Amino acid sequence: MSFSVIDSLKKTMLVKPHPAGIPFIIGGAAATVVLALIVKFLAVIALIFTVFCLYFFRDPERVTPQKSSLIVAPGDGVVSAITGGVSLPAEVAGDGKEKYTRISIFLSVLDVHVNRIPVGGKVVRRQYKGGKFFNADLDKASEENERSAAIIETAGGLRICVVQIAGLIARRIVNDMKKDQAVVTGARFGIIRFGSRVDVYMPENIAPLVCVGQRAVGGETVLADIDGNEPARKGAIV
Repeated sequence: MSFSVIDSLKKTMLVKPHPAGIPFIIGGAAATVVLALIVKFLAVIALIFTVFCLYFFRDPERVTPQKSSLIVAPGDGVVSAITGGVSLPAEVAGDGKEKYTRISIFLSVLDVHVNRIPVGGKVVRRQYKGGKFFNADLDKASEENERSAAIIETAGGLRICVVQIAGLIARRIVNDMKKDQAVVTGARFGIIRFGSRVDVYMPENIAPLVCVGQRAVGGETVLADIDGNEPARKGAIV
C-alpha cells in the first residue's frame, strides 16, 4: 500500500471521533465483546455498528481560508438550495423585516457531521426549536423540522445566521455556542446525528460563490465574501 493511500485513510477515516460519538463507540465495542461470548452472529452486527460509529463521528482537521470577510460552509454535504428573499427563522428573527439569501447544505449519513462556524464575530442570539423530522433535503424542513439557530454579528456589524436542522433519522442536535461568545471562522461548534442539514442566512446584497449541486467541505469551502464584488456564480455539470 502506497504512502499516498495511507495518508488518505488517515485524513478520512483514521481520525479522532467527536466527543458526542464516544458513548456509541464504547457501547458498541462493549456489546461486541459480550456478544462474542454468547451469539457470534450478533457480535458481528455489533462490530459493524461500532465501525460505523467510528466512521460517522469522525472529526477531521480542516484548513480554513484566512480572510475575515469570508463566509465558509458550516458542514460537509451538497448545496441543495440557494433561496433569496427569505426571512430569518421566526425564533431568532425578532422584529426585523430584513430579507436574506439562504444557502442550504444537505448532509447524508456518510458525510462528516461536525459543524463549523461560518464567520467570525460574536454570538448575539441562539435558540433551539422543537419540531418535526421531515427529510432534511425538503424545502419545508427549514420551517417545520427540529432545529437550533444562532446569529453571529461580524466586526462590521453584519448578522449571519447558521441553523442546524434535524433530518429524517436525526434525533439529536448539539450546539455548543453561547450568547455573547466570540467565535472564529472554521472552529467547531456542534454536531447533528445522523442525516441532517445546515442553513446559512446572509444579507441579500452578498453574492453566493457556490452553486446548487456543488459539494461543500465544512470549514473550507467559501460560500461568500462579504467584501467581494464578484456576481453570484453559476454552475454547469461537466
